[in-house]
Amino acid sequence: MKIVIIILVLNLVINLIATFSFAARIAGIRTGKIALAFSLFNILNVISRTANGFQALLLANYVEKTIDADLDNTTLIFRMILLSFTIATVIGIVLTPSVQRIFHRAILEFYQVKTFGKMMGSFLRKEQFWQKVKSYSVLPQWTNWRMLQGQENYPWKIFILNMLATAILSVGVIASVYAGYLNPTYRSTASNLSALINGFSTIILFIFIDPYLSILTDQFMSKEISESRFRFNISFMMISRLLGTVLAQALLIPAAQVIAFVSNQM
Repeated sequence: MKIVIIILVLNLVINLIATFSFAARIAGIRTGKIALAFSLFNILNVISRTANGFQALLLANYVEKTIDADLDNTTLIFRMILLSFTIATVIGIVLTPSVQRIFHRAILEFYQVKTFGKMMGSFLRKEQFWQKVKSYSVLPQWTNWRMLQGQENYPWKIFILNMLATAILSVGVIASVYAGYLNPTYRSTASNLSALINGFSTIILFIFIDPYLSILTDQFMSKEISESRFRFNISFMMISRLLGTVLAQALLIPAAQVIAFVSNQM
């Protein structure tokens, strides 16, 4: 059970950071220093990728021990892991206004001091740290979400593609490892198939989602759209991400069965 708890914590970190990418984008357009915003976010992204590597390793280790012990609650554990994706995304959405303010301040300080170490040292200074955290903390305002009802012409194709890409990314490693539980003889092959699954979802993100967000950012910077319209689109992207983590629950068993079948045929 200790391994499962560590996996759940790592998943919380991974999905929180993924959701915070939207906060980094908002902070970037508000400061006008978009490149610097993404440079700072990439530092967090390195942490996320490292945590993802440990998560996959621990998950594979858990499955091997489960096969040996012949436990019956394996499916429940995997669904709990997927549920942690959804919980982390909800937490990330709630914290986005606060994180956006933190990114905003970090970008301005980094621009002044020029080094990440000095910027972190300034922010983490003990006598000011909790005061800063308190000043940056704010909950999402209901009035901001009400504006979603009055907007039109939202690109629903992007919404659906982002939801599908999130679902596939969420379930890719989980389903591959779970397929190894269903078909222990070929669990190594099944585990390696996760790279192909994640590659497909990454293609969707790089071809459709990232260009759309980039165009949206450029439109705001050139005053073609208002900040409220920009934030509306970002809010919808966060909602589609949340729905994608929910959809991953429905994809878990079918995806694992397909992967187990394919690994048996290779």
